[in-house]
Amino acid sequence: MNFTDFNFHPTISAGVVAAGFTHPTPIQERAIPKIMQRCDVLGLAQTGTGKTAAFGLPILHQLMNGPRGCVRALIIAPTRELAEQIHNSLDLLGQQTGLRSLTVYGGVGIKPQVTKLRNGVEIVVACPGRLLDHIKQGTINLRQLDLLVLDEADRMFDMGFLPDIRRIVKSLPIKRQTLLFSATMSKEIRTLAHELLTNPETIQVDTVAPAETVSHALYPVPQHLKTNLLLKILEQTETESVLIFTRTKHRAKRLGEKLSKCGYRAASLQGNLSQSRRQSALDGFRDGKFRILVATDIAARGIDVSLISHVINFDVPDTVDAYIHRIGRTGRAARTGKAFTLVSNDDKLMVRSIERILGTPIDRHQIAGFDYDVPAPKRVAQPQRRPAQPATRNKLQKNKPKPRSRTGNKQVAGGRGR
Repeated sequence: MNFTDFNFHPTISAGVVAAGFTHPTPIQERAIPKIMQRCDVLGLAQTGTGKTAAFGLPILHQLMNGPRGCVRALIIAPTRELAEQIHNSLDLLGQQTGLRSLTVYGGVGIKPQVTKLRNGVEIVVACPGRLLDHIKQGTINLRQLDLLVLDEADRMFDMGFLPDIRRIVKSLPIKRQTLLFSATMSKEIRTLAHELLTNPETIQVDTVAPAETVSHALYPVPQHLKTNLLLKILEQTETESVLIFTRTKHRAKRLGEKLSKCGYRAASLQGNLSQSRRQSALDGFRDGKFRILVATDIAARGIDVSLISHVINFDVPDTVDAYIHRIGRTGRAARTGKAFTLVSNDDKLMVRSIERILGTPIDRHQIAGFDYDVPAPKRVAQPQRRPAQPATRNKLQKNKPKPRSRTGNKQVAGGRGR
């Protein structure tokens, strides 16, 4: 099957050619016809399977008919990076359609967004928080909305966006087409799908196991030696672009700074950065300015770089699904990729769960010449602060104000002043 079989509007077909698409991925092949039939769709597919084009192309096709200058498609994404990725994909695929797309998220000024909304756009790609701001302020009109898309719905749950999503949906027309995409099918996703979708078509692709184009390796190491071992791995491994995952944004920042000091072209992507710095790090990684990007799971959503040769888990993820998400960043487009994971004794249970999903044990590796027996540094005991002492009686008396005579006359021994 190829994209000509979908019978897209000619301007959409031109966008497909411009993007270099020839044969649809499984999620595209199965989802696009159902969306074009105006069905509600629950799509289950892991990162890197082509979900954006799976809903983007039929949305563009449907918007070619109908009014312009009003918001007719709303796509909600959990992170700014993913919102920008979706927006850029729609711009590429719809470059000859005349349809206008706008990203709406926090961390940047709201006034330019308000101006563009007043000038008229057909597609809004939004993060929940800033979208609610526009709804509350009355700066966005959603009364003519035809399509609602929730992308990476599982991550929106992880980030606590469910109450925001429900508030947003209350402001939308009841009669609409709704598409929900997720990498996993948790109980929460089922509940949300039941609330929002009407007789949905469920399309499930590649959600059980990671891509077969990725090889896996474990590097056992004490927690305090992880950074040193990572440096040794990078020194001995031929890489193109490397994406390193940490559990916290603070560790991502520190590790990015450490790698830069060691001479690597590295940057970090984490929540404390301003939007301009986040975009600079992401663009630099995409165009090769940075060879290494250190990120948290949340910040990494929206990274669409096809030539990532290695994913390194500096910290083991909390769930098997998160592991699959992470390594889905490599081994794309029929290329091979490698996933390295640094593991300590505390990670044994999660490693067994990952191996169960893979259906095979993961090879353990040791780096020759690396000293794994270096003891952890001793923590320097902090001197205890002496508790505050109560003021002495003399001090209290010294600071106590002297009583004034009611008459203002001086006291005279043996009697009152007259």
